[in-house]
Amino acid sequence: MDIEDVPITGDMIRLGQLLKFTNVAESGADAAAIVASGDVTVGGEVETRRGRQLVKGDVVEIATPLGTTAFRIA
Repeated sequence: MDIEDVPITGDMIRLGQLLKFTNVAESGADAAAIVASGDVTVGGEVETRRGRQLVKGDVVEIATPLGTTAFRIA
């Protein structure tokens, strides 16, 4: 699986913001539904908090019907 690096300018980005920024989610409500479904992991652990703070080095994986998409905060 390829991991796409996502550069951020600040110290952190929230999970919901990442999903919107990477076009995985179209809106905040869409991001909340994706996270609540249990299909998102951060560092290999299932994450259900849309507001989870992600820092550089964190790896986020999203399970979709087409396969798993992975992002690394850079």
